[in-house]
Amino acid sequence: MHPETHLALHHLRAADLRAEADAHRLAAQAKRPYAIRTRLGWTLVEVGLRLASPRPALAH
Repeated sequence: MHPETHLALHHLRAADLRAEADAHRLAAQAKRPYAIRTRLGWTLVEVGLRLASPRPALAH
């Protein structure tokens, strides 16, 4: 293989990897609001369960 051919293949592969990294970065940013929504949802479920559960009587 000629050095020019090898260099051209290297540049193509590097461009592919950069594009793949950009796509991954965009996908990761798009998922972040769902993680916040999930945490908030489970927190609300926990609060609701605590409010709905019977409380033990306080001893005086």
